[in-house]
Amino acid sequence: MKMILKKVHLYLYQASVAFFYFLLWPFMYYFSRKPERYKYLNRLRRVWGIVSSFCVGMRYRYHFEAPIYWSKTYIVCPNHTSNLDITAMSVLVKSNCCFMGKEELVDGLVTRLFFRTVDIPVNRESKMASFRAFKMAMDRLEKGITVIIFPEATIPDHYPPNLHQFKNGPFRMAIELKVPIIPVTSVNTWKIFWDDGKKYGSKPGVCDIFVHKPIETAHLTINDADALRDQVHAIISKKIEEHDHRRTNG
Repeated sequence: MKMILKKVHLYLYQASVAFFYFLLWPFMYYFSRKPERYKYLNRLRRVWGIVSSFCVGMRYRYHFEAPIYWSKTYIVCPNHTSNLDITAMSVLVKSNCCFMGKEELVDGLVTRLFFRTVDIPVNRESKMASFRAFKMAMDRLEKGITVIIFPEATIPDHYPPNLHQFKNGPFRMAIELKVPIIPVTSVNTWKIFWDDGKKYGSKPGVCDIFVHKPIETAHLTINDADALRDQVHAIISKKIEEHDHRRTNG
C-alpha cells in the first residue's frame, strides 16, 4: 500500500511539473530567445520549481555555513542523488546561472528549452565534445554567470546511493579562472525522490540542503586541481556521514 501511495504521489508531482511548465512556457520561451534575457528565464525556472514542488508537499530547506554573495561568480558543486537536485539548485542560486548536464537532456520534454538555450549539454563519450562544453562553461564564467556542475556526472544507480568519485573538470576550470567553488550537500533528497522516481516513487517532505563556505581558488595552481577535487569530495562526504550518524543515533 505504501508503494502504491508513493507511485500516486510521483504521478501527481509529474503532473504538477508539467502543468506549471506549460503555464509558464510562453514567458520562458520569450526569455529564452536572447542571451541577455536568460536571467529572467532563470527566475521563472526558480518559480516553476518552487510552485510545482510545493503543490505536492515538497519543499527545500537551506542551511548556510557562511553568507553567499550572489553578486559574485561561482562554480556550484553539489552531490547528485535525485532529479530534485536540479530544482534545489535552481532555487538556491539567486544570480544568473546555467547548468552543465548530460546531452540527453537536450531532448527531454521539460529540459529541452533550457539545454538548447541557457544550459550546457555535455557528451561525455566524446573528448572533443566535452572540451567544447567546458570551453563554453568557461566563457559563461568569464561573463559573470555562475555555473552549476554535478561533479559525480551521474546519479548513482544503486540504492541507497553512495557518493561517487568526482570528475576533475570543474576544479581545473575554477583554478584556471580563479573562481570560488561552493560545495553543496543534499543529505536526504534521495529519500523523498530517488533518481527519476520510477522505481520507488516519491513522497512529500523537506529536502535539506547544506551550502558550505565557498573555497577560494585565487592562490591555487593547476597542479592543485586534484587536491581541490578531493577537498570538496571530503566536505560533502563528511556532511552526509554526520547527517546519517545523527539520524541513526537520534
